[in-house]
Amino acid sequence: MDVCPSCDAPVVPGATVCAECGAHLEGSTASFEVVGGGVEAPQAGEFRVGEVPVLIVGKGAEVGERFYLERPEITIGRDPESDIFLNDVTVSRKHARLLVAEGVVTIEDAGSLNGTYINDLRVDTAVLGSGDAVQIGRFRMVFLPGGEGA
Repeated sequence: MDVCPSCDAPVVPGATVCAECGAHLEGSTASFEVVGGGVEAPQAGEFRVGEVPVLIVGKGAEVGERFYLERPEITIGRDPESDIFLNDVTVSRKHARLLVAEGVVTIEDAGSLNGTYINDLRVDTAVLGSGDAVQIGRFRMVFLPGGEGA
């Protein structure tokens, strides 16, 4: 973390309290380098498409885990209350959300420190397409739209 999330003052690496405003920095989101080039996400053809959209973890602590997108709004973050809980310091507590409507899945970054990436491009909002690589922190997932039978 380079700046305090409360006052944007510069922060010394490893500090637990902001010298400027006194805000506690424990549990803050850590920075990471975007995975690209040499690390490949699973390819859409490697998985059978189901009836509902799904995110499949291809890199991160839970490789192979599937998150079925069965509700109109799904939260993603490091907060244990998130619908998709990604337990890593490179993921913000409230990192992003997915909106599912009429067969279209849209991802929106929630102001996360490290950003949300689709196919290695940082996005604020994006409509997901079949096989898109979604990166949140160190987690890299592949998106499958569903609706094509089980």
